[in-house]
Amino acid sequence: MKKAYIFLLALLTVSQIFAQDFCSDADSNLIYAYSNVKDAYESNNLDHLKYYSEKSLKSFEKAKVNLKQCGCESAYNLAYKGAELLSKVAHAETFEDGRFFVKRAKEIGQQTITALNEFTAEAGAGKADELNALQIEKERLEQQRLELKRKEEAIAKKLEEQKVKASNLEKEKLIKKYEEALSLNIETYNELLRRYGSSSELSVSNKSKDELLSEEPEDIKAYFIDNIKKVTNSYLAELNNI
Repeated sequence: MKKAYIFLLALLTVSQIFAQDFCSDADSNLIYAYSNVKDAYESNNLDHLKYYSEKSLKSFEKAKVNLKQCGCESAYNLAYKGAELLSKVAHAETFEDGRFFVKRAKEIGQQTITALNEFTAEAGAGKADELNALQIEKERLEQQRLELKRKEEAIAKKLEEQKVKASNLEKEKLIKKYEEALSLNIETYNELLRRYGSSSELSVSNKSKDELLSEEPEDIKAYFIDNIKKVTNSYLAELNNI
């Protein structure tokens, strides 16, 4: 008799463990179902609405199997209704018709999760406390992840700004060097023309500093070389007219 009692107790314990696993699986599938039906409700076109509704429907169907094994009849009945509503979305001809079913399924999705949570809470307050602790830890880790992401983005932005600043400094040095070379050429040519009795003054129209900084170093160099060529050609033309 004692052996039979121990066997039954062990069997009951194993059954409870499996029931908890099935309830946990059901909870996961219901969360996925609700997440997708929420995305469907927030979509702005029929294709997206049907896409997320189909994903939610699959999760509801999986949850139904889990809930049967878990033993939560109230949550199973709600999941059944949710799946039934979402199965109609695929045949909806308009966005409004589909969204009508999705809205109801979304509400049922919330109710189903609540029903299962109440069921598991009644089965053991300790389990509910554990799930709550895990949820809090999940949210804490998510906050850490978001904070790290913000820091990474801030560092990346700062590095990019420093890179642009360094590039502009190099360009400014390059522009200054070429401007000095161009000015020297113009001054030299004008001085020679005055000595030869010409009253002409050579000059070129330069781009603004901001325009030049927006270009690549090779383009800046090419621009000034082209200007020097123009000034030289103008100088030679003036010589021919003297």
